[in-house]
Amino acid sequence: MKSKRQTIRLIIQAVTFALTNGYIKGWLSGKIYKGKLKSICVPGLNCYSCPGALGSCPVGSLQAVLGSGRYKVSLYVLGFIGLFGVIFGRLICGFACPFGLVQDLLYKIPFPKKYKNIYGHKFLKYIRYIILLVFVIVLPLTVLNIAGVGQPWFCEYICPSGTFLGGIPLVLANESLRTTIGWRFWLKISILVTCLLSSIIVYRPFCKYVCPLGAMYGLLNPISLYRLKIDEDKCVKCGACQKACDMDIKVWEKPNSTECIRCGKCKEACNEGAIKSSFIFPKQSK
Repeated sequence: MKSKRQTIRLIIQAVTFALTNGYIKGWLSGKIYKGKLKSICVPGLNCYSCPGALGSCPVGSLQAVLGSGRYKVSLYVLGFIGLFGVIFGRLICGFACPFGLVQDLLYKIPFPKKYKNIYGHKFLKYIRYIILLVFVIVLPLTVLNIAGVGQPWFCEYICPSGTFLGGIPLVLANESLRTTIGWRFWLKISILVTCLLSSIIVYRPFCKYVCPLGAMYGLLNPISLYRLKIDEDKCVKCGACQKACDMDIKVWEKPNSTECIRCGKCKEACNEGAIKSSFIFPKQSK
């Protein structure tokens, strides 16, 4: 039976999705919103090109600046990611990412055998850091066209969220765009289909192995203000928390692992009440 906390989390995810993709006219017309709100980033991986998107994706914004030819760093984008990461860590992934919601819903579809991870998880989980370094940072900075401008490589060649929320709706709504479809579109469709189908069997494969935004937030998990804490006096190291955790974390060893999306299932599974979560602020010296 679904717990009250998980029901609340699902509602928050749905509300966040609706708020960040609330441009109804865009959904109806197949046109992208280009108002002033688009200059503001949203916390989750929410494609700029989504017809309903009211804000910009932090990863897309970062690539746009790195490859612009005019600027090589964006204090706003880095500051935005840093601010949300330092305050919440990967709580954003668990509660405020549209594509995270899509994967969560797909995983609820009945299937004979479910898996937390895929074979080779111990090594494959580092792919997202390689994608962050290569496709989000290095390639936009170094591979430039004749005008000295780079491409948003992750957005254009990988991001399944952008394909699902942006590319497909736009192509379906605009007949003129269908004539421009080429191999790159079908490459991204294949990545999206693989991601969606695997999400039925494996819990959040995109978040675990691909997402560069989750990688950045995850690096800040150990120092974020919102974090988990283990009461050593109560913890009996029974493993119930890891069994309940879909990210397969040994919570008693690494309560603030870079993998943790702060869903709270470990707290619900702990019969000893040894796991707490709260905002922890540094104590000021007198």
